Amino acid sequence: MHVAEVTQPVTDLPGVGPTRSEDLARLGITTIGDLLLHVPREYEDRSTPVPLARAQPDRPVNTVAQVVAHSYIGGGPRRTLKVHIRDETGIGVLVCFGRNFLARSLAEGKTIRVYGQFSRRYGDLQATAFEFEDAEAPPRKFGIILPVYPLAGRLTQHDLRRAVTAAVKRYGRNVTQELPDSLVRRRDLLPTAQALEAVHLPASLDEPRKGLRTLVYLELFFLQLAIGIRSAERHRSSRPARTLPHVLADRLVETLPFSLTTDQKRVMEEIKSDLEAGIPMARLLQGEVGSGKTIVALLSALMIVEAGHQVALMAPTELLARQHADATARLFATTTLDVSVALLSGTVPASTRRPLIDAIASGAVDLVIGTHAVFTPDVAFRNLQYVIIDEQHRFGVLQRAALLQKARRPDLLLMTATPIPRTLALTVFGDMKVSSIREMPSGRLPVETHLARHGNEAKVYEFVRRELAAGRQAYFVYPRIDDTGALALRDAESMWQTLQEEVYPGFSVGLVHSRVADEEKRRTMEQFRRGELQVLVATSVVEVGVDVPNATCMVVEHAERFGLAALHQLRGRVGRGTHQSYCFLVYAEELTDAAKERLKVLHLTTDGFEIAEEDLRIRGPGDIAGTQQAGYLRLRIADLARDMGVMNEARSDAFDMLEADPFLADPAHAPLAASLDAARAMSRHTPFSCSETEVSA
Repeated sequence: MHVAEVTQPVTDLPGVGPTRSEDLARLGITTIGDLLLHVPREYEDRSTPVPLARAQPDRPVNTVAQVVAHSYIGGGPRRTLKVHIRDETGIGVLVCFGRNFLARSLAEGKTIRVYGQFSRRYGDLQATAFEFEDAEAPPRKFGIILPVYPLAGRLTQHDLRRAVTAAVKRYGRNVTQELPDSLVRRRDLLPTAQALEAVHLPASLDEPRKGLRTLVYLELFFLQLAIGIRSAERHRSSRPARTLPHVLADRLVETLPFSLTTDQKRVMEEIKSDLEAGIPMARLLQGEVGSGKTIVALLSALMIVEAGHQVALMAPTELLARQHADATARLFATTTLDVSVALLSGTVPASTRRPLIDAIASGAVDLVIGTHAVFTPDVAFRNLQYVIIDEQHRFGVLQRAALLQKARRPDLLLMTATPIPRTLALTVFGDMKVSSIREMPSGRLPVETHLARHGNEAKVYEFVRRELAAGRQAYFVYPRIDDTGALALRDAESMWQTLQEEVYPGFSVGLVHSRVADEEKRRTMEQFRRGELQVLVATSVVEVGVDVPNATCMVVEHAERFGLAALHQLRGRVGRGTHQSYCFLVYAEELTDAAKERLKVLHLTTDGFEIAEEDLRIRGPGDIAGTQQAGYLRLRIADLARDMGVMNEARSDAFDMLEADPFLADPAHAPLAASLDAARAMSRHTPFSCSETEVSA
């Protein structure tokens, strides 16, 4: 039995009932296999004595001491017990906030084993968080290495340790070793069963290191193996090479009011080469906000349309899809291209939806631009050949798979204005080619970024007023829609009133957020685009897809509440014309270290590729990859910032293995094939692996 096959529910373990299973589910743990791979975040060494005299901020005390006295601080309901203890090296105090009942179990004269973080306060060596047990009884939590797990809900360390110990003893010790022995020896790994025991029930502090490295390697190896198999399968999906016509694309280029950049021309050739090859394209196009990815995608789409096929261009929001559709229609009308373009979204009225779906099914529509509505089962294409997905990280893997299933071996282009860090691109998009547009269109000026502390925003407002008086426009972005009262944060609705009534009474101020009706939202955005509104107050709903060249000011209040990628995207809403543009990040008085780092990075650079690398360093890969939104990367154990070396080893080994044995037919690889098959049959939370559709974008 492989780890991926340990699918028994956690409720099969002693002490795990409905309540605890709910809390475990909040950690992503629903099966015993999930629990086996819930690794500790750290370990407490209770095997090495550390007397009171050797207490340090990074060295917990682990000693045997005698209770010498009790005393109390405070009075009334806040009266707090202090237990004075002495070991061979000194005296310490256990401060029992809310636990005066410990006076009985910590009676004077009693000898105890005690573990805790002690620090010098008010003249005493004190600990407020500690554990103890009777030194006269056999040790239960002392003389061992104790794992410390991430928790959720009402779970305690005792709950997790008890459940994990039972899982290891009942199941973990019986799991099968998936990797060939030769690979285990060459990479100095442990058999899987030993690795699980070393991580969860270590006899020394050295054991978890090797056990964790083994589990990290296994996770990354299976990820890379799945990517390699996906790549091999796509290469086996051969088709006749072809030469695509490009009359329509050339005509559009000739009528554009600007010249393509060198990067755009290069990427266009890369995509054209893929589209003409005998293997379906799988390419990721990444580029700065405003670098011109969409026009490249449209030019490539025209070649497919001219060849007699259909194209689908997907956008994550109604706003962005409609903007793509409007801009495309204007471009094609100017160029008099005989190309049928249709917008399909959830707001299309029922009276027109059916005829539109029929037109798509008949092939009368050449280019379908849409939102998630295109994924629905009732939408069918006559000859869909090319799928373009904009802001791909905002789509779930199941949605992407549903669209790809509407075509037979389609060409796929993913686009993102959030550059993917090199390590993440290699891990997640390892079976795809990557194109990058770093060059900005001529005439664009870098956006000036300024930081302002709350309390100094009046200066920002005055600067924006001068820009508005000069005929420019501005965005004001807030982290939440309304005043919920939970936190002292400014919100979009309240500030919309403040800005239009008190700050900018002479200018028109609009409001958009996710609760605004789609039709009203569309109307407001169109008014802003035409210049009928000078100020647009919004939430992060304007993060993507808003293109107003006359807007020169972006003000983000409570900027510390936004991630680096979101701030970079918001900044990209300005600087899209020929005028100098400005981004003001207004932040709270008290900032976390991570928030300070984010704001510092935004202040120092406008390079999205550099920002992506910094974001990976600060936040880790999960959020960068869009784990919650997209689900195409869910690393349980590995940390790409820490484990890049292991990832390179795993990738090299997986691809070498597939090169020698593409179908894993070698008997020595049978456990690998069985484990991979088991993983494919399960959800995306499967240990050590992803399903085929997940590793394909």
